[in-house]
Formats: sequence, C-alpha cells, structure tokens
Amino acid sequence: MITLWGRNNSTNVKKVLWTLEELDLPFNQIMAGMSFGVNKEADYLAMNPNGLVPLLRDDETDATLWESNTIVRYLAAQYGLGRLWVENPAQRAQGEKWMDWANQTLSPVHRVILMGLVRTPEAERDYPAIHAAQDACENLFAMMDDELAKHVWFSGDTFGVGDIAVAPFVWNLTNLAWRAPGVP
Repeated sequence: MITLWGRNNSTNVKKVLWTLEELDLPFNQIMAGMSFGVNKEADYLAMNPNGLVPLLRDDETDATLWESNTIVRYLAAQYGLGRLWVENPAQRAQGEKWMDWANQTLSPVHRVILMGLVRTPEAERDYPAIHAAQDACENLFAMMDDELAKHVWFSGDTFGVGDIAVAPFVWNLTNLAWRAPGVP
C-alpha cells in the first residue's frame, strides 16, 4: 500500500496526488504539515529529516521518498510505463526539464506572490516585492505560452510529468486575485 503524508492545499502535495490519481493507484493519505502537524514528530523526521511535505511510503517496493518531483518521477517509472513514464530518455527529458524549471524558476516567484497575498496580513505585505514577482511571473507565463504554441503539452506530444509539475503553480497563480495579462 502507498501512504502519502501531506495536506491537500500544498502545491507540492498536489503534484503527488495528481500522479497517484492519474495512475489509478490506491493510497492512504495522512494529513500533515501546517495546522495538521505530524511533520515535526520524531517518527516523521526519521523518514523525512527535512520535516516538509510531501512524504511517500510504498510498501510494495519498500521506498520512502520526499521531494515532490522525485516522488512523481518514482511513481511514473514504477507504475506508469507507457502512461506517464516515457521510455526514450530524450523524449522523457522534455517533460523533466519542465519539472526542474517549475521548481527552480517558477517556484521562487510563485512563493513571493502566494506568501505575500495569501499568508501575509495585508498591513504587513511587501507590495514592491510582490509586484516585482508579478512582473517576473508575466515573463514566465509568456515563456510557457511560447512552449505550448509549439507542443500540446510541456512533456511533448503527450501529457506527462512535466505538466503535472507545472500545473499546481499555474493553478495557484491564476486563482489568486492577481492574473497575468491575457491569462484567462
């Protein structure tokens, strides 16, 4: 059985939940992180010394993993051959580059906007930093639009891990009070 620790409103947990659902994998979810706690307890920290979510345990393979993109790659490789896992390394890398881009490039500006507009009381918000992140985000959305003008999916010709990695960030940003110009 697969067990996932993490709360549903975590961007990184959303990636893993989507992958589990996409592959029709049964799993147990233990709410963890923020108001749920659990992730700072000794047993949890023994499995994930970072104390963050998500955390996944797969009893079938005895794998215990943290870091959302690692978990998505693992699930795709272990259970999604021909669906989410692409055998050809060059084709697979098309989606994986967007996984890394989402964490290294999109996530930092997403974090400034999300934390600034959602988790910070209005009187304490750093609007210059939020506006700078919004400007940066507009350029990143244009970059994504350019890619999707060339390919149906970030993963190439078929839906894959790159799409799962990017989508929760885009969903969060487009569902905040802020929207990039031209983004519905």
